[in-house]
Amino acid sequence: MELVTIIGLMAGFLTTISFLPQVIKTWKSQSAKDLSLSMFLSFCIGVFLWLIYGILQTDIPIIISNLITLILAGTILFFKLTYK
Repeated sequence: MELVTIIGLMAGFLTTISFLPQVIKTWKSQSAKDLSLSMFLSFCIGVFLWLIYGILQTDIPIIISNLITLILAGTILFFKLTYK
């Protein structure tokens, strides 16, 4: 594996995993009142577009990190819409 791919995977892992504590906290507390709906909505759209870009470019680090980020951020967005 090339160094640039390893760096991309590490960057994707770290930025993606940063959403996990928020998902866990929101799920446990069943409260998302302090989270910005417009921020998470625009973020999810942006991550989705990055995922499409990664697929079109066949860039594995971008695909993997944005797919997982979209799942985590989408979960937070779901909680925001569910826990009013």
